[in-house]
Amino acid sequence: MEVIHKYFPKLSQEKIKQFEGLYDLYLDWNAKINVISRKDIEELYLRHVLHSLSIYKFLPFTEGSKILDIGTGGGFPGIPLAIMMPEVSFLLTDSIGKKIKVVEEVSSGIGLKNIRAQHVRSEQVNEKFDFVVSRAVAELDVLLQWSRGKTSNNQRNALPNGLICLKGGDLKEELKAVKMSKEIYSLTDYFDEPFFETKKLIYVAL
Repeated sequence: MEVIHKYFPKLSQEKIKQFEGLYDLYLDWNAKINVISRKDIEELYLRHVLHSLSIYKFLPFTEGSKILDIGTGGGFPGIPLAIMMPEVSFLLTDSIGKKIKVVEEVSSGIGLKNIRAQHVRSEQVNEKFDFVVSRAVAELDVLLQWSRGKTSNNQRNALPNGLICLKGGDLKEELKAVKMSKEIYSLTDYFDEPFFETKKLIYVAL
């Protein structure tokens, strides 16, 4: 938790309690259903929670916003973002049912009220959202296909509605394949840890 306190020193007691509750819940559920690699579970707060919260650093969503998390896996980036923004509604989706089970149990375990979780493929979601978020699920062109038609025409945030995704590694070819205008940010703009040196946030208005 130290790394969360480092970058978010003014968290309410409720949010601190919710963030602290994540470790034991994920440790327990990961023993039953492997949603986080064994070596990563010890680095849960750095590699999963703080990584997810880079989206909050980039754009804190306004009250009443609706966010779709595509391919959430065990609940990232959706669960950390939902803790940070209790006035924002999140729909977390994944095509693997056992991962959604973990999302439901972890969300319930820390008392989150602003999350829904669905075992569904992204193309089957028929609602409108302010933003689609995703973390290392698919290549950018695929994510854009999955996101099309999912964003509302009503604008309520500081940036136009669109896709915000977290990625790592060499993205040259992946980015070249997408002709749409896109903005790319290094996560070292937000965090000092070496883990973030190869991590990027990509924003595409839709």
